[in-house]
Amino acid sequence: MITAENILLVGSILIFCSILISKTGYRFGIPALLLFLVVGMLFGSDGLGLQFNSTSDAQFIGILALSIILFSGGMDTKLSDVRPVMSQGILLSTVGVLLTTLLTGAFIFFTSEWTPLNISLSLTTSLLLAATMSSTDSASVFNLLRSQKMNLKDNLRPMLELESGSNDPMAYMLTIVLIQVISSGSELNAAIILRDLFIQFFFGGVIGYAFGRFSAWLINRLQLPNSSLYPILLLSLVFITFTLTDIVGGNGYLAVYIAGVVVGNTRIVAVRKEINTFMNGLTWLFQIIMFLALGLLVNPHEMLGVAGIALLIGLFMIIVARPVSVFLCLLPFRRMTNRARVFVSWVGLRGAVPIIFATYPVLAEVPGYNQIFNIVFFITLLSLIVQGMSISTMARWLHLDLPQEKEGNEFGVELPEEIDTKLEDLTLTQEMLANGNRLADMNIAKGTLVMLVKRGNEFIIPNGQVELKVGDKLLFISENK
Repeated sequence: MITAENILLVGSILIFCSILISKTGYRFGIPALLLFLVVGMLFGSDGLGLQFNSTSDAQFIGILALSIILFSGGMDTKLSDVRPVMSQGILLSTVGVLLTTLLTGAFIFFTSEWTPLNISLSLTTSLLLAATMSSTDSASVFNLLRSQKMNLKDNLRPMLELESGSNDPMAYMLTIVLIQVISSGSELNAAIILRDLFIQFFFGGVIGYAFGRFSAWLINRLQLPNSSLYPILLLSLVFITFTLTDIVGGNGYLAVYIAGVVVGNTRIVAVRKEINTFMNGLTWLFQIIMFLALGLLVNPHEMLGVAGIALLIGLFMIIVARPVSVFLCLLPFRRMTNRARVFVSWVGLRGAVPIIFATYPVLAEVPGYNQIFNIVFFITLLSLIVQGMSISTMARWLHLDLPQEKEGNEFGVELPEEIDTKLEDLTLTQEMLANGNRLADMNIAKGTLVMLVKRGNEFIIPNGQVELKVGDKLLFISENK
């Protein structure tokens, strides 16, 4: 029976199992998001029999989740890192998506017409199928790069994050326009497509920037009785940004990403840590819910009928369409090495976004919608397995990986942004104590203070006479220069 208690119980069990399985999968380099999908499939109609057949509900969950994921990803994007690769990222997220759609659509149509495989799609429907898969998935890219704490040469990480955070609008627009063309029986009109794209990008950019500035201003000015209310206030503004942008014809996904970038690069007084903690936790929760819902929605036995054609299309996208699009878009940037271009080509991850976009043809009842959904789902699994599990290996093979940057400090101490200082920690060695084992004997730079000493699990408030030992960790505070 479907009751509130049963929904809570089953939902909690699904999330609990997903987290435990993801911990095990992390040891073997398996993307957590892939495991969330698999858990949903295991509990679904072809597994333990849990029935979830509402495409509209899955789409709604996806919209909520992507709004949060894109906003959180924008908050973590540093403009200082993005500026040098802004042109590359924008080209990849617009022209790259269009090229991927055209190449893949042509291949699907050719395969449909000239091979005995079990698929029959018109040119427009082939382009629609390609459009749903044409953008890299922000949830997958953000999750993999950050969970594996990858540090890459040539500013590749900010470029990939910028591309994945900003290319969904182009794919979404192409998907919606092609659905309208198929449903109305009209022909493609380049002028109308360009006009709609301009409206989507213009309103998405303007409203996103305006709400980002307004959100940061409001948080800094509003005196709330409890600091825990600030992240909730910000979350409400995220959903307002998305909804208002969609109402006026703009692209809500672009708007929330830009709003996140603006908020993340604006000084927030006192509550930055609370906001980051809240948004990170919420991002993980909705990623799990979104991938579980999509896993429950699919009927795995139906994918067997399209496995052959889906495998062929997926391999074409990985080996041909994505690399050709990337190399053409990055051709003007002579300083970028071919190794970097190859790596960018490989990080063409598909994930929840293509599956969510594939629900639009289902709800519009486009001819062949069931084939479209199952093919997209199969290719998503293929991409997460083949590309998602090999990103760090590919970075090492291409010699593009760098040592991981240390985040935070050993003490877990953070300072408000308005204090223009930095915290650093240092582990003492025998050489450092050669002139004496007291804090007063150490050669500490002017303008630097030792705040704490950590010895094992013990914390010591230091003074000049405290005796230090090898292995002690010191927390320094110093002025930013």
